[in-house]
Amino acid sequence: MTLLLKPQAIKLTELEKILRSRTEIRLSDDAYRDVEAGASTLQECIGRGDTIYGVNTGFGKLASVRIDDANLAALQKNLVRSHSAGYGAPLPEHIVRLMMALKCLSLGRGASGIRPVVIRLIERMASLGIIPVIPEKGSVGASGDLAPLAHMSAALIGEGDVFFENARMPAMAALQKAGLEPIELQAKEGLALLNGTQASTALALAGLFDAWRLAITSLTTTALSIDAAMASGAPFREEIHTLRGHAGQIESAQRLRSLLEGSVIRESHRTDDERVQDPYCLRCAPQVIGACIDQLRHIGRTLEIEANAATDNPLVLSNGSIVSGGNFHAEPVALVADLAAIAISEIGCISQRRVALLVDPALSFGLPAFLAPDPGLKSGLMIAEVTSAALMSENKSLANPRSVDSTPTSANQEDHVSMACHGARRLLEMNKNLAGILGVEAMSAAQGIELREPLTTSARLADVIKTIRAESPSLTDDRIVSVDIEKLSDLVLNTDDLANFGDGVAPIELGQ
Repeated sequence: MTLLLKPQAIKLTELEKILRSRTEIRLSDDAYRDVEAGASTLQECIGRGDTIYGVNTGFGKLASVRIDDANLAALQKNLVRSHSAGYGAPLPEHIVRLMMALKCLSLGRGASGIRPVVIRLIERMASLGIIPVIPEKGSVGASGDLAPLAHMSAALIGEGDVFFENARMPAMAALQKAGLEPIELQAKEGLALLNGTQASTALALAGLFDAWRLAITSLTTTALSIDAAMASGAPFREEIHTLRGHAGQIESAQRLRSLLEGSVIRESHRTDDERVQDPYCLRCAPQVIGACIDQLRHIGRTLEIEANAATDNPLVLSNGSIVSGGNFHAEPVALVADLAAIAISEIGCISQRRVALLVDPALSFGLPAFLAPDPGLKSGLMIAEVTSAALMSENKSLANPRSVDSTPTSANQEDHVSMACHGARRLLEMNKNLAGILGVEAMSAAQGIELREPLTTSARLADVIKTIRAESPSLTDDRIVSVDIEKLSDLVLNTDDLANFGDGVAPIELGQ
C-alpha cells in the first residue's frame, strides 16, 4: 500500500507509519503541480540573468563569487560532493527512510525550484529500500543538516554507498540493480537537497515516538509498583486532578484507576494501615508522568509543523521572487529535542525511585530485601536496581541541553547554530536507557505482587504480569538477570503490549 504524501497535511500517525514500516511513499499530484510551477519560476529568473544565491553564486562565505551559466550543473554536483563530510556510524535505515520522506514533503511545497524528477527518484529509492549510508555525526543544525543531507543526495547522483537487499553497496550498483537512473543535478537542485532540517526532524520524531510509547507504558509499570508496595489509591481520585486541570495528569490518574480497579491487594489495606502518605514516586506519578505527556504532545505539534515545512534556501515565493532567508535553522527542533530529553529523563528518574522503594525492606511494607526468596543467601534484584540507577544517571547527563551550545561555523558566516541533529540523536540512546529502567521496574513490581499472595492484583494487571512472565520467569532462585532486563526492555520499547488495553481503558493519544 502506498502512503500519499500531502505537504501541509501530513500527520504524526502517518509519519510514525513511515518510520516503523516499509510503506511505499508518493507525493500527491497537487504537490507535483506546485513543484513544476516553482521550477518554472526559477528557470525564468535564470533566463533573465538574475543573481540568485546558490544558483549562480558560491555558497556561504563564497556567496559573492558569480558562477558562469555553463558551470551551474557542476556547481551543484561539487556542492554535494564537498559537503559529504559526515563522520561516524551509519544512521539507522528506518530513520533515513523517514528523512527521505520528509525531504519529499519539504520539496513538495513548491518553494524550492527543483524538478519533479528529483523527488520521484527519492520516492522510488525509499519505496524500494535503497537507503543511503549517512554517517550519524557532522551536522550543527543550521544552514540545514548539510552533511547528512549531502550523503543522502550523493546516492541520487550515483555516488557514495547505500543499503539495499540486506547489503551495503555502491549507490550506482544499487540503482542499476533496481533499474533506476542517477540524476544529473541542475541549477539549485543540490542546494535544495542539502538545505533543510530533515535529518534533525527525522531523529527527533523517532525519539518522540519511542518516548511516547515508553511514557504510556510507564503508567502500567507504575500501577504494578503501586500494588506491589500496597500503596494507597486515594491520590488518584479524579477530583484531585481535575482541580489542577492539566490534561496529561488527568489522563494519567484515570489510567492508573482503570488498571488498579478490582485489586484485592488495594482493598486489603484500606483500613488499619499505619502509613499516612506514600512517597512521591507513587503518590505524584500522575503529576510527573502527566506533565511529561503534555510536553511530548507539545513536541509532537512542533515536529508536525516542521515535517510539513519548506526549509531550504533561497525560496521561490508566491509572487515569483526568489529570496534568501533562514528556514534551514533548526532551532524549533533543537528546543523540543532538549525538552524531550528532559521528559525522558524524568520518567526514568521517578521509575527508578519506585524500583529502589520495592527492593528496600524499610520502605516496601513487608516485602523481603531485594525481593529475594531467601535474603542473605540470595541477593535477588539487588544489582538489577543498581543497573536501573546507572541508566537513570546516564540519562540525567544526556538530558543537559544541546541547543545552548552554539558555535560559529563557515568562516563566521553561520555564526549561530542550533545543534539540533545530535540533540535529537541522543534521544535514541536515552529511550533505550529508559526502556531498561522500565524493564527493571516491570520485573521488580511483578515479583512484588507475586510475593503478596494469596492477595491478588486486578485482572488487568494480572494479564500484564502474564505478559512479563512470558519474557522473564518469576525469581525463585538467583540467576543471571541481564537476559531478563534485555527482553523486558525490548518488550516495552518495541511493542505496545504494556501500553494498550482495549475496551475499558481510555486510550491516551499523542496527536490530540
